[in-house]
Amino acid sequence: MVKAAAGDQVVVESSHLLAHRREGKIVEVHDPDGAPPYLVHWSDTDTESLFFPGPDAHIVHRT
Repeated sequence: MVKAAAGDQVVVESSHLLAHRREGKIVEVHDPDGAPPYLVHWSDTDTESLFFPGPDAHIVHRT
């Protein structure tokens, strides 16, 4: 199971040749155990959205 905390980064790799990789910062995690969904601020669009990670996503935990 994916677990994250506010401040972690989410990276979504593209499975299509012409699509780009997306990166964002997790702004809010509502589950106390760190389970999805996450409110993410996306760097490519400067917008926030509710995000449910799929198999093409991974979390980079802040240090």
